[in-house]
Amino acid sequence: MTILIKNGEVIGPDGPVKQDILIEDDHVSAVGRDLSAPDAEIVDAAGKLVFPGFIDTHTHLDMNTATMHTADDFHSGSAAAVCGGTTTVLDFATQEHGESLMQALQNWRVLADGKSCCDYGFHMAITEWTPRVADELTRMKQEGVTSYKLYMAYDNLRVADDIIYEVLKAVKAVGGIVGMHCENGDLVKVLTRELLGRGVTGPEGHPLSRPDVVEAEAIFRYLCIAELADAPVNIVHLSTARGMEIVENARSRGQEVYVETCPQYLLLTDENYGKPDFEGARYVLSPPLRKEADKEALWQAIEHDEIETIGSDHCSFFLRQKEFGRNNFSQIPNGAPGVDLRPALIYTYGVDAGRISLAHMYRLLCENPARLFGMFPRKGTLREGSDADIVIWDPDWQGTITDENQHTAADNTPYAGLRIQGRAARVYLRGREVVRDGEITKENQGRYVHRGACDFWLK
Repeated sequence: MTILIKNGEVIGPDGPVKQDILIEDDHVSAVGRDLSAPDAEIVDAAGKLVFPGFIDTHTHLDMNTATMHTADDFHSGSAAAVCGGTTTVLDFATQEHGESLMQALQNWRVLADGKSCCDYGFHMAITEWTPRVADELTRMKQEGVTSYKLYMAYDNLRVADDIIYEVLKAVKAVGGIVGMHCENGDLVKVLTRELLGRGVTGPEGHPLSRPDVVEAEAIFRYLCIAELADAPVNIVHLSTARGMEIVENARSRGQEVYVETCPQYLLLTDENYGKPDFEGARYVLSPPLRKEADKEALWQAIEHDEIETIGSDHCSFFLRQKEFGRNNFSQIPNGAPGVDLRPALIYTYGVDAGRISLAHMYRLLCENPARLFGMFPRKGTLREGSDADIVIWDPDWQGTITDENQHTAADNTPYAGLRIQGRAARVYLRGREVVRDGEITKENQGRYVHRGACDFWLK
């Protein structure tokens, strides 16, 4: 099939440029002015912005916790993603204790293959490090996995500092990168015990059990270990001004540190935990929501190009599942939906609010994640030969977020009540239209993305 998108403002590293895009089969075959193709389907994008498909670097779909399963599986979560303009997600293939990395990858491929509505790849979450696992890193690279995740919190997931050091060195040797969940798990546990012992059982206890120093200490420790290993690293869902300051200090010493934050830390604060009638439970996610000063510090870091990617950390639960922790905040399942809303939130409160440019949004949601995680220029850009993952964005559309009008399977959103300016009017996945007027038109079109070497540019 041949499609010619005409009259749109194509968004790239230099900002909007009026250009046409010619799609042939699954790829972009030409980008330029006044293109023509006699047999093409013509799509008029006048008055619209044309982005590469957005990339979400941080989702948790079809995930089991110790006590329950997320509201979204790969089908419903990925359908929500494409409705918002996200055409590629990077989820987490988590190694269970006793498993090989290959077994973990196969288990998670089963959850997504043939069911996903957008393209997908996996960061490999390592929970057990042995010589056998270390030997698998080359095989993982052959399988298209070049990024990894470790945890400094959660007893069933976290690894010790010496293992972090060994993993960093081994992953560097194969050209990959390690992302870290930076919270001091021991401090979270003792603070939680203290709070419960004082009778603090509601959602307001959640941020008190994970104050900013818990994140800051873990980031500092992680970067000290990375300095010893001489390895580039990624920090996921950074949420605090103190954490960002530690990153800036490390960079001033020459360390290569990439940072991801999430919309919730840019738009919401910990005041939400005090809402009555257990309403604060919907905001229980980790790291928790922070102070107004932290929000502002993160926006300033974005404006100064000190944050490279924005992921949703989509991890959805039903409100009835949140009730599990009504009498003990530590039992409230951690997570909130957002994979469908992330692009619109960044456009509304970043671009439309005048905090960032269209080119900056392009870097945060398209080019930077594609480069860092080994997909560029196949993904994350619109140029000849790239996958025809395209979002035709309507900047004039307006709406208000409610629990009912989101696209995920969840029955709640922490963003309820926020206004939205702009949405994905049409979305193409490898040349096939999968969304029109904000609703999915073609399901289960996603494919596994075989990723190459990471592209490190902060040197």
